[in-house]
Amino acid sequence: MDYCSLSHLIWLSRQLYGGLQDVCVPEMYLERSTRRVLIMEWVEGQKLSEVKDLYLIEVGVYCSFNQLLEYGFYHADPHPGNLLRTYDGKLAYLDFGMMGEFKQELRDGFIEACLHLVNRDFDALAKDFVTLGLLPPTAEKGAVTKALTDVFQNAVAKGVRNISFGDLLGNLGSTILAVLEGIAISFNPDYKVLSSTYPWIARKVLIGSSPQLRSSLEALLYKVNLQEGVFRIDRLESLLTESLRARMEKASDKRQTENTDSRVFIKQILSFTLTEKGAFVREILLQEFAKGLDALGLATMDRITSAATSSLPFSASFSFFAMADEDIVNLRTLRQLMLLLSGLQKNESSTLAVKDVNLYENGRTYSEDASLVIYQLASIQELLPILSVIPELPPESQQQLLHLPTDLAGKLVSRVAARTIRRIFI
Repeated sequence: MDYCSLSHLIWLSRQLYGGLQDVCVPEMYLERSTRRVLIMEWVEGQKLSEVKDLYLIEVGVYCSFNQLLEYGFYHADPHPGNLLRTYDGKLAYLDFGMMGEFKQELRDGFIEACLHLVNRDFDALAKDFVTLGLLPPTAEKGAVTKALTDVFQNAVAKGVRNISFGDLLGNLGSTILAVLEGIAISFNPDYKVLSSTYPWIARKVLIGSSPQLRSSLEALLYKVNLQEGVFRIDRLESLLTESLRARMEKASDKRQTENTDSRVFIKQILSFTLTEKGAFVREILLQEFAKGLDALGLATMDRITSAATSSLPFSASFSFFAMADEDIVNLRTLRQLMLLLSGLQKNESSTLAVKDVNLYENGRTYSEDASLVIYQLASIQELLPILSVIPELPPESQQQLLHLPTDLAGKLVSRVAARTIRRIFI
């Protein structure tokens, strides 16, 4: 073996991961090394598999996900002997003789597979398995979809905590992530890597700039059974809620107790959507707000005209302001969006299982929905949580916030104009 080549792999690993909190990559002494001899720092500790340290398992999962999905350069010799718990409480990686490369299309495919599983889109999951090389392109998609449904349907319905990483990704599951899951299960039978890492995956989907991930996000939010559907705010809420659980900057944050205060939740949502990374999600939200406000205007005019004509001795109807099914759904979506942004809809006990929500059937008339939305808009008390966090946002986020009314007004005017032309001439 050429230890000069190996030293480069170790140096790269140390550069990428050695600075992470509670991660140890042994230092090399290149001035004393040759092609046949590599001198490295001596690391003492216990095998991770021999100690019950769930925190270091979490550190390893965080580090491994960075290896696989952030940089595509990962430790490819996964066995418990290569993971030590040092005596000062750090996770040490050993033996860098086998390193692997995870190409960008595989990284995106991996994220999509996890996302499709959580949302029970087994047809898309079958395609992901082909992308990841777990199935040949000639595999019968219908049979694969049925098999995946049979395997995962009941488990996902109970929450992603029931899904094993190895079960999900087969041979790819033999990476160090599956090893970490196996170690954790030895003293915590309920531990699942996918449950621990889904917040990271959710955030990656929301901020991902690749066309593949953005297409997946749009499909997740708007398509049902491969057909264009209504906006799935429940899925966006799930992604936002889970992504805000992610601790992306420092592994040490995993030791912190989650702050479930709704005010903090609102601040985190605003901080994300008003940044450049949140631009794609911000555009989706603005579009849905424009649809909802347009529907609210229609509902208001419909109520006014109905009240004005109710006393007439003859029946009269103004179909120009009639509410279509799409408008009713958009109105209800507006209410859900307002609840979400005011922190009232945050689910404190997420099970990582997204439930289907039928906005066509909620037991209320659209007139009642309009009244609820108008009440929310007029209620200062419900707007206070949003208003109170604005001064705490970074200056660039506050600047972006100033542009939102103009952007929203432009989208609303365009939508009203298009609908008016459509109803007059079509």
